[in-house]
Amino acid sequence: MNHLFAVVFLFISCTATTQNPQTEEGYIIKNVNVIDVRDGSVKSGMDVHIKGQRIKSITKTGEVESNTEVIDGTGRYVMPGLTEMHAHIPSPQWGRDNTDETLFLYLSNGVTTIRGMLGHPIHLELREKAANNEILSPRIFTSSPSVNGNTVKTMEEAIEKVTKYKKDGYDFLKIHPGLKREVFDQVVKTANEVGIGFSGHVPVDVGIRHAIQNGYGTIDHVDGFLEGLVPESVDVNPNENGFFGYNFSHLADTDLIDELVQMTKKKEVWVVPTQSLFVRWFSPVDPERFRADPDFKYMPKSTVDQWVNSKKSLIENPDFTIEKYMLFTDIRYQLIKSLHENGHGLLLGSDAPQVFNVPGFSIHHELDAIEDIGLNLLEAIQTGTINPAKYFNMEGEFGEVIEGASADLILLDQNPLEDLKNLRNPVGVMVRGQWLDRATIDQRLEEIAERAKDI
Repeated sequence: MNHLFAVVFLFISCTATTQNPQTEEGYIIKNVNVIDVRDGSVKSGMDVHIKGQRIKSITKTGEVESNTEVIDGTGRYVMPGLTEMHAHIPSPQWGRDNTDETLFLYLSNGVTTIRGMLGHPIHLELREKAANNEILSPRIFTSSPSVNGNTVKTMEEAIEKVTKYKKDGYDFLKIHPGLKREVFDQVVKTANEVGIGFSGHVPVDVGIRHAIQNGYGTIDHVDGFLEGLVPESVDVNPNENGFFGYNFSHLADTDLIDELVQMTKKKEVWVVPTQSLFVRWFSPVDPERFRADPDFKYMPKSTVDQWVNSKKSLIENPDFTIEKYMLFTDIRYQLIKSLHENGHGLLLGSDAPQVFNVPGFSIHHELDAIEDIGLNLLEAIQTGTINPAKYFNMEGEFGEVIEGASADLILLDQNPLEDLKNLRNPVGVMVRGQWLDRATIDQRLEEIAERAKDI
C-alpha cells in the first residue's frame, strides 16, 4: 500500500447480549428538553412518545397513557443518536466472533447508526437482523469487501466484482489504495451502470482531482488532498507520499486548497476526516501514556500492545519530527476547516477499532478533534446526526428528534450544545425503540471489560 494503513482489530470473546425488549404500549420520555440539531434550539417540557420503532408524537408534557413505560426526562436533554461513518464490524477473518460486544460498545456511547467500511457477507445478514430488531445493534450500512490493487487488478475483474457486489446487496464499494487508474475508471463505469456508489481512499495512481471528478460518495481520512496541494512543477514521485501525504507537507501549496474544496462542493463529495487517528495515532506523544486511557479496559492487552507498537514504529521513524508533524497537522486543519465551510460538508467518523480508537468511545475523541479545528458545538454534532441522514437521503428517518422518525435517541443529564463532554455517559440510549438505561449499559460494559482481561 502507498499509505501506511493498519486496521488493528478488536478481539473480545462472544456471549449473548441482554436487552430491554420493546413494550407493546411503548415508552414516553417525560418532561424532557428536546434538542433540534438543525438550528440548535431547545424545546423544554416536552413528552416524546415512542411506539414500536418510531417516535409517535412530541407534545407538551401532560397526562400519560395507562401502561406506557415512563422514562423521566425532567431536567434532561434528548437528542438523536449519533452516526459513526467510518466503523468496522467483526468478520470471520478477525479470528473471534465478538460481534455483539463490538456493536454494544458503539451503542453504549449513543452511536445508533454505523457505516461499516470493510464489508463481508456476514454483514449483509447483520444489517437485516438489526433492521428487524432481531439483534441489539446500531442501524448498519455496509461496504463491499475491499476494492484495491490486489483484489482488482484488471478491467475484467473490475466489471466482475463490481457487478457481483451490487447483486449481493452491499450498500457501496470500499476503495482502498493500489488501484491503477484504468482499473479505477472501469470500477467507476461499471458502478454507474449497475447503480452502486463508492467511497474510501484515493489510490495514488488515481489522484484527488480525478477521484473527485468521478463522484466519490465520501473521501475518508482527507486522503489524497495533501498530495493534491503539491504543484506539478515539483515533479515528485507520488508513491513517496508517506503517511497520508506527510512526506510532502513541506511541498504543499495551501493556495490550492480552495480549488480542491470547490471541486468537492460542485461534485457533492462528502469528507470523513477521522482526525482523531492523526491526533492519537500519529501524534508525537509517547504511546505508553495511552495505556492508562479508561477506554482501553474494553480491549485485550494484546490489542493495546499492538497499538503501542504501531505508534512507536511511526514516530520513531527517522523522517518523523515534531516540526514536520506540526506542519502536516496545520495543513490538515486548513483543509478540514475549509471543507466544512466551503465544501460539500463533513461527516463524523473515527475509524474504530483503529489504533487507540475503541468502538463507540472513539466518537468522542473525534468530536473533540473537529471542535479543535474550528467547528462550533452544533456544527460538530450535525456531522454525526443530520449530515449522515442527508448523505443517505434519509432525512426524516433518522438524525433528528421529530415525529415519525426512527426512535434512535440519546438521553443526557446536561446539554451537549454547551459542552461536547456532556455526550459521554448518557442516562440511556434508545435504538429503534429498544431502551438501554444506564444500569444496563454499565453492567454490559463491566462484562466486556472482565472478558477483555482474559484475552
